[in-house]
Amino acid sequence: MRPPYPPPPERSAELRRRFAEEARSERPDLSALCLLVGAQADAALDETGIDAAQVELDRLAGQLPFRPGGPRSWAVSLRELLGDRCGFHGAPVDYQRLESSLLHEVLARRRGLPILLSVVWMEVARRAGAPVYGVALPGHFVVGFGPPEEQVLADPFDGGRVLNGGDAELLVAGATGGSLDASMLSPADPLDVVQRILNNVRAWATARPERSDVALWAVELALLMPSHPARLRYERAQLLVQRGDFVEGAGELEAYAGVVAAVDEGAAAKVRQQAHAARAMLN
Repeated sequence: MRPPYPPPPERSAELRRRFAEEARSERPDLSALCLLVGAQADAALDETGIDAAQVELDRLAGQLPFRPGGPRSWAVSLRELLGDRCGFHGAPVDYQRLESSLLHEVLARRRGLPILLSVVWMEVARRAGAPVYGVALPGHFVVGFGPPEEQVLADPFDGGRVLNGGDAELLVAGATGGSLDASMLSPADPLDVVQRILNNVRAWATARPERSDVALWAVELALLMPSHPARLRYERAQLLVQRGDFVEGAGELEAYAGVVAAVDEGAAAKVRQQAHAARAMLN
């Protein structure tokens, strides 16, 4: 099994406590949440490493010019610093690496998925005072600068290329085959960003059954968010059974069946059958 490896139980429990506390705070800190995800994924990321990542974001922000101008000037300044000078960008191969979803690794490697590179752009720009936010286009995350009537988009995965005209429409069409709707250009909430990152981690792990450890911690962090799909409980139960924890897995299946029964008794009955089968594996 390839690294990174999750931390031991005591460290993991502390990280989850902090993650839940930050996620439920009045103003969740995006970089802090992303680094806690990274520490849950990688036992090698200790408190010194978390602090170093925050310091690196501060250092990069300090290299931006002071208030360069309007939204486009901010976007160009970020591209020149992070894309051109520092070499942050992405490539298709990055989708195959778990590290591409971990902020500390993206800062070190200067490679990552669109959403993590966008987190770097947002956190550096925010520290410098830019009017920046994430834009969760279907299938491709970018960053936006300025109010809606002056909005400028940049694509950190493409080195911070400033998007012109129909570029956003082409990104959406390429990812989904659909058309761009104005609602897709709205600022993304920090918790939605983190949920999307965890979704990416779960998708990575789902394609690699031998890394069910990653899928489990990702779904358990998602369950700590203030709001989450009820079906995550079912996903966690299935992972527990898959990993041989038949008793807890069966209990989670039965609990989920109780929730589902209120709207679909037939589906609840099937989940109860799965719970029964999980308990039978103990014999």
